[in-house]
Amino acid sequence: MKTQRVVINSSVLKGQADLAKLDSTSEQDIEFQVKADDEDAAKDAGKHVLRIRRRLGLSQSEFSKTIDVSVETIRNWEQGKRSPTGAAKALLKILDKAPDVALCALR
Repeated sequence: MKTQRVVINSSVLKGQADLAKLDSTSEQDIEFQVKADDEDAAKDAGKHVLRIRRRLGLSQSEFSKTIDVSVETIRNWEQGKRSPTGAAKALLKILDKAPDVALCALR
């Protein structure tokens, strides 16, 4: 996944934002949207993991053995229930960018 940095010029936004709507937004509304955004991000991460695994031509079981995580973890990632973090996230980046090197090192 690629991260893109965006700079917002606040002078451009004048007159475009509904200030009344912004002021009426509750903390509960914000928490709900954050949760929805997190769920969407997890689904995107799941699609990324699925794409990597399929490109390598591995079943979930084979992939789990290759990267030394449980099959349940792979399923949770691919279904968007959880997202890879830390070392797993770094390993997935390497598998995505240099699969031959990564697989050679993992065997």
